[in-house]
Amino acid sequence: MNRLSIERRTQIIGALVEGNSIRSVERMTNTHRDTVMRLGFEVGKGCHELMHRKMRNLNCERIECDEIWSYVRKKQNQLKPGESPRAGDFWTFVAIDPETKLVPCYLTGKRTLENATMFMRDLERRVDNRPQISTDGLPAYIRAVEDAWGSRADYGQVVKLYDAEPTGPGRYAPPKVSKVEKEAIWGNPDMATLSTSIVERQNHNIRMSMRCFTRVTNGFSKKLDSLKGAVAIHFAHYNLVRIHGTLRVTPAMAAGVEDRLWTLQELVEETSA
Repeated sequence: MNRLSIERRTQIIGALVEGNSIRSVERMTNTHRDTVMRLGFEVGKGCHELMHRKMRNLNCERIECDEIWSYVRKKQNQLKPGESPRAGDFWTFVAIDPETKLVPCYLTGKRTLENATMFMRDLERRVDNRPQISTDGLPAYIRAVEDAWGSRADYGQVVKLYDAEPTGPGRYAPPKVSKVEKEAIWGNPDMATLSTSIVERQNHNIRMSMRCFTRVTNGFSKKLDSLKGAVAIHFAHYNLVRIHGTLRVTPAMAAGVEDRLWTLQELVEETSA
């Protein structure tokens, strides 16, 4: 991998962020899949450190949070007793500013109170003002937000109720929302703007941009480090490189984190040895 040129590395990372699988990138770039995975891990680690440095002193009036499912090696119900905790179902917690579309932080791990709290503490360290926070109805969020923010945020939950999943033709179509319930947990959240729609749209971007999140596919991650690396690359590329269709700038530029557009090659140069 050390012998790969910057152009070749950029080509590989560019293929990965467009949702291609490891094996398809291997065929497209004539690069062995082990080299592709090592590069993804290396650049992913660098992207995580880059986002950790840059996502600071943010001013986010509203923040939407959600979590998206994936798995490593095999699904949770297929694990045998005593198998590694680094396999099975994993969830990526995501926060997004619906105004600038910036993703200030994320966390990939098990769907536990401990991880929800770590995620909220990380978010609190990055935001300077008092935000309005919206989440879904995951019970762990209530204690996590209270632990991280105390009275320094206005917090509410949005719970969507869905029709029963169809069992005949069209069963893979998303279920229809039958009812939306909003609840102010504490503070004074604006019920009109309390929403998780933007972060749920970001979940769609995640599924389109990372093969390991695509539903009904064999493109799942074989190692937890590979999953975390893919997530880090996605969000660094999303924040710094990818121009948002509505904003006409990158989310980092819209939020004042950056004053210019990064190229994918710059991102790869910055985050790979």
